[in-house]
Amino acid sequence: MRAIIWIVVIVALAVGMTLAARYNTGYALLVLPKYRVEISLNLLLALLAAGFVAVYAVVRVISATLRLPRQVREYRAARGREKARATLLEALHEYFAGRYGRAEQAAAASLELGEHPGLSAVLAARSAHELRAYERRDAYLARATTSTPDEEAARLVTAAELLLDEQRHEEALTLLKRLPRRHTAALRLELKAQQQARNWEQVVMLTEELRKRNVFDATQAEQVRRHALTENLKRKALDTHALDDAWDSIPAAERTNRRVAAAAARCYIALRGCGRAHRIIEHAVEESWDSELVGLYAECEGGDTVKRIERAESWLESHPRDAVLLLTLGRLCGEQELWGKAQSYLEASIAVEPTYSAHFALAGLQERLGNADAARRHYRAGLDLTLAQLHAVTGGRRRTPL
Repeated sequence: MRAIIWIVVIVALAVGMTLAARYNTGYALLVLPKYRVEISLNLLLALLAAGFVAVYAVVRVISATLRLPRQVREYRAARGREKARATLLEALHEYFAGRYGRAEQAAAASLELGEHPGLSAVLAARSAHELRAYERRDAYLARATTSTPDEEAARLVTAAELLLDEQRHEEALTLLKRLPRRHTAALRLELKAQQQARNWEQVVMLTEELRKRNVFDATQAEQVRRHALTENLKRKALDTHALDDAWDSIPAAERTNRRVAAAAARCYIALRGCGRAHRIIEHAVEESWDSELVGLYAECEGGDTVKRIERAESWLESHPRDAVLLLTLGRLCGEQELWGKAQSYLEASIAVEPTYSAHFALAGLQERLGNADAARRHYRAGLDLTLAQLHAVTGGRRRTPL
């Protein structure tokens, strides 16, 4: 549309100038000493226009000639950037396609061409890491030093992630501390590093922070947090005061979880803190029934055994066919030298579910009662169950004699 308008305007000007020249009869008189020139005004105007065009053309040619070296440099630079960008894109394509050798070559070429040096170096380092070329990887990361904060963050996060793959968690944590702000990806790497370092208290805090950022759903966060709580309790199993502090720091809602309660009970049993272990088991079992916890109730001798028997018998009203509970009652009654009740509970446990633990417990009881034949039968039955379980675990494979 604009071209049509310009054509119309130019044609109109040409027609107007032609009409003006036709009816213009004026002339121009140029006087120089000894010379006198008379020329048509129309011709003079035409000559002036032609002269202007000629001078303008000469100036444009000279200007273009002077600009030519700079334009050549700009053209070559643009071609170089285009080539470098294409090389970087090729490196990204090869990396995500799993062709790490080609990806490293393309990323190294892009790095030499100067296209996003930080990104190119990081990509080359990742590719070299996948090829287990750790020296080349470290060399690329050393070159990935740029003034751009985002690229520096990418370098630090990449270096930390690759170090964690080698179980070098201390070095990874040192790098992550250099980040100006802890974004979600950095927090996830820090969580992994703290898990490798077995810093379980830090794992609990990081899990909660990641849950708030919707990285974990409630179920995942709960699993990670409870695993960290149990592992932290196990680390304190050599010091009663440290174990008390760790247990007291756990929220009340978590203390009744079967995994957390079982870990705490085992730790207190190992430290002979039987009373604390019994209370932990009682609270957890009353909140949510768990046979594993009930099995620990008779592991630590001490305290008021009669009250424990009464508590376990109250549980029996709701769980009359729980083999572990019956075994626990048998052990508790045996500890209290209630031989008849102990034998009845142990035989009931075996009747519900025969286990080597129940057979061995009943065999020990029969020995104390002087029934050697009965003791041997139960030892044999317990041994047979143990061998059967071992056979099931090994899948029936037999060792070939050398």
